[in-house]
Amino acid sequence: MLPHSVFIAFTAFCLVAGPVLSHEFWIEPAEYQVETGAALEADLRNGQFFSGSRQAYFSKRTARFELTQNGRTTPVTARMGDIPALQAAADQDGLIVVVHQTEPTTLTYNSWDKFQSFAEHKDFPDIRARHEARGLPEADFVETYTRCAKSLIAVGPGSGMDAETGMETEFVALANPYTHDLSNGFPVKLLYQGKPRPDAQVEVFDRNLDKEVTVTLLRTDEDGRVVIPVTEGHEYLLDAVVLREAQPDSGAVWETLWAALTFKVP
Repeated sequence: MLPHSVFIAFTAFCLVAGPVLSHEFWIEPAEYQVETGAALEADLRNGQFFSGSRQAYFSKRTARFELTQNGRTTPVTARMGDIPALQAAADQDGLIVVVHQTEPTTLTYNSWDKFQSFAEHKDFPDIRARHEARGLPEADFVETYTRCAKSLIAVGPGSGMDAETGMETEFVALANPYTHDLSNGFPVKLLYQGKPRPDAQVEVFDRNLDKEVTVTLLRTDEDGRVVIPVTEGHEYLLDAVVLREAQPDSGAVWETLWAALTFKVP
């Protein structure tokens, strides 16, 4: 395992020709900083390397969709099929934390190689041993997955802080990217079931002004914390996955929980 202070960086264009390993899910605001009274819009996106398709809003696919600002949490009002999924008014100053949690979705793997590639990419190199120890088949088995996404948007000065939202896994920003000095990096904490998740892989997608994406792998420390090196004007997507045995009544054998956080450095 790499210590949390060591990272591996590589550019997305080097990976595009490789096998499809996973698809991230994230919230992408039209603007990360908006004036008070302006429109607040954000897409739900699914794809790879911080590039993906816009997802319409559907209530049956959504467990939670809400905005927290200045200590108050309100549900997002959306209509079926809305694109962008978030359409609201930024009617007061302060940091907005957008939360979107999906309902569980199932995926059937017809071959072992695809599942192993995904699991190893998300830092579960022992997956074959775990799979075989449970006597599971190498083909035609089911995974269930849930997305736990957050995004940070500044309205006006954007003062305020992120906080725990109670999702089963989530990132919690320990600094405000719009008001704090990030010259020493952007600190975050990764939680699982409300507790810090130590020695976990965090995949960092860094998109520059030319829309070029660099991917970096970091690790949380013993307190579930990691500091993200950041650059002015860049957008960021953080991704971390929990892979565990599925509940017996779910119809699946594996379950994944995906934490995501998006923000931009002014």
